Amino acid sequence: MRPALKANMGGRYTMRVAQILPALNDGGVERSTVDMARYLSERGIKNWVVSGGGRLVEQIEDAGAVHVTLDVGSKSPWGIRCASLALASFAEANQITILHARSRAPAWAAWHAARRAKIHPQFITTFHGLYGHSSALKRWYNRIMLRGPLVIANSKFIAEHIVSAYGHPRERIHVAQRGVDVSRFCPQAASAAQKQQIRNSFGASDRPLLMMVARISRWKGHDVLIAALDSLVDRPWNMVFIGGFDSANLRDELVNKVANGPAHGRIHFAGSVEDVPAHLASADLAFSMASQPEAFGRAVIEAGACGVPVIASKHGGSLETVLDGKTGWLVPPNDPETLAATIATALDQPELLQSFGRAGRVHVVEEFSIDAAIAQEAAAYSRLLGPADQP
Repeated sequence: MRPALKANMGGRYTMRVAQILPALNDGGVERSTVDMARYLSERGIKNWVVSGGGRLVEQIEDAGAVHVTLDVGSKSPWGIRCASLALASFAEANQITILHARSRAPAWAAWHAARRAKIHPQFITTFHGLYGHSSALKRWYNRIMLRGPLVIANSKFIAEHIVSAYGHPRERIHVAQRGVDVSRFCPQAASAAQKQQIRNSFGASDRPLLMMVARISRWKGHDVLIAALDSLVDRPWNMVFIGGFDSANLRDELVNKVANGPAHGRIHFAGSVEDVPAHLASADLAFSMASQPEAFGRAVIEAGACGVPVIASKHGGSLETVLDGKTGWLVPPNDPETLAATIATALDQPELLQSFGRAGRVHVVEEFSIDAAIAQEAAAYSRLLGPADQP
């Protein structure tokens, strides 16, 4: 492992950053990439995003970064080698000083590229998730995220996980919790007329609108929430899931489950939507139902910023973002009975829902603003490079 450049070496370094991830579609990793690109561009720091492409490429370019299309998501040795050679040439051509990998397969390619490139860019990663680590082989594969002189943990929970699961030195972990743009995610993200239009589109013109914003994967707990709602059909509510499906099989499974269940006609799958803040601001109650611990769980703070209380699984990052009994409720994961009882309690107390929503907004503004979060993450770059000259 090449040692980090030190400020006391007497040099100053022009910061030129390349973020690297498999693709730019839905997800917290992707949104964090966009946020960082915008933060760097606003400060006059040249930056690039290298990925296989996706629906957020336009946002990357609007943020002032340059997108480079490259297959960096391959897990095969040959694919990693090809990507590393291309990345090394890219880094040399653009005088990159930071190669920031946000996922494991791209990290392997970026690490080899940093070693190959003649200009020796610094290699850094953000540990965005728990990753499977049950076997020695998996832990070996995951350790690429720890090969740099510094690793960014996106929550205190993940920082502790890195120490306990991998024995990684605490002094080489830089904690940078996620954040949200509280000017964009806010109760005023939609006008009263827009909110009513959104509610009407999901059949909730005269009843509570429940909402879950998350990529639809098996571990995200959509099936648990559906099971809980199936037992509450005697109450007024309509539910919308926002986010794309991970697979056609899962889509067919959940759509058929809803269509043939007692809550058919009241649960909607909206897919990806362009204006997430407006949709959240139109909801009465939001959910984060992961069956496995979330590394952070950005959906929680996005809902909170919009003044919407959250019911979340009681593990992982939710323990840092939900104030149980103040901004929302924490429930045991994979427990539809307890979840149903909690939903019933929430719906029976509309004034409490509004109170929790106001408290949630205050909590997010004070603790999880995007400016503070991205500045905290970008501080890891400065730790590596020392004093940096701005271009």
